[in-house]
Amino acid sequence: MLHITRTLEISTMPLTYESTAQSPTTTDGLHYHVAGDGPNLIMLHGSGPGVSGWSNFANNLPVFAEHFRTYIFDMPGFGVSPTQEWTRPYPEHAAEALIRAMDDLGIDKAHVIGNSMGGWVTLTAALLAPERFDRLALMGPGGLYAEVFGPPQSEGAKRLFGYVANPSREAMISWVESMVHDPAMITDELIDQRLAMAEAPGAIERMRSILGSLGNPTDQAPLLQRLAQLQHQSLVIWGRDDRMLPLEGAFFGTRRMPRADLLVLSDCGHWAQVERKHDFEQSCIDFFTR
Repeated sequence: MLHITRTLEISTMPLTYESTAQSPTTTDGLHYHVAGDGPNLIMLHGSGPGVSGWSNFANNLPVFAEHFRTYIFDMPGFGVSPTQEWTRPYPEHAAEALIRAMDDLGIDKAHVIGNSMGGWVTLTAALLAPERFDRLALMGPGGLYAEVFGPPQSEGAKRLFGYVANPSREAMISWVESMVHDPAMITDELIDQRLAMAEAPGAIERMRSILGSLGNPTDQAPLLQRLAQLQHQSLVIWGRDDRMLPLEGAFFGTRRMPRADLLVLSDCGHWAQVERKHDFEQSCIDFFTR
């Protein structure tokens, strides 16, 4: 395993972080960034073209690193973490890879923040190895979402699959705009960054295989049917204006979680960590430390 220590400047706060990646031929090694001291906190990003742990949470890391030993992982098949063949639904593979990474890093137990697909992976991992996880903060989590009143495929999902099927700059802009309440937040720089990652060799093929795996056979009951087993204190955060996983889909799942609170943020789409940055950060810190 390669260990690199660098000094990185994010906003105005200098951080010392470590980044590790195993050989590309090793399917279990997850790339990560880490900063800060204190209780362990793991942050898991969502899915989509051009997504990585860093693209999701880089601007939040300085705040959380003031309170926690904070790890931002690239989940399998994203960023520079290795990919594999998904014989079961992706969240099952990713949950197992996360637990192995925790073993490698000597993380006995951790709080977790999971965004979208990362929330689905968080819930799957917490049910698989409940003793390894403390409190869970879930932001518009996949797997928990249920189409109670809306159509089976949301506006954001249609735009996501539209880009994956026929990649273009216009399709990327269309998808990214559906992630936020205020499209004025979408800059040319952001689109350029996402396109650079989404157009990297093999990235679209990996995204197609991950999304396609969600219908693969499994011996597990659907996540919604297993939520009553989850005994972790959980904070579920949802943007009122989420067009990827609309708010009404939050209530069915959270009602079945014995120890879950639901926080609804106004003027907020699927990216609470961006559009309501301070409120997202402070709510999570208060939840983890109270």
